Amino acid sequence: MARLFAGILGPLAMLTTTASGLIHGRTSQSVAWAAWLALIAFAAIGYVLGWIANRTVEDSVQAAIAARLEGESEATAAR
Repeated sequence: MARLFAGILGPLAMLTTTASGLIHGRTSQSVAWAAWLALIAFAAIGYVLGWIANRTVEDSVQAAIAARLEGESEATAAR
């Protein structure tokens, strides 16, 4: 999930920065530099957010499975 978030946020930031630079009439070199920095920064942010999201989902699923297994073992023990 981390790579997916990085792969979406990075290019999206690059595209947005490029469009903004072209609309405002900046030089191609400054647009390319700003777009490159936006790509790197937002890919890193996306990676971190994706990693956090992945850990959150994994922990939630593990807790749900553990609770269900515990409930089933208690039901079996009560019989």
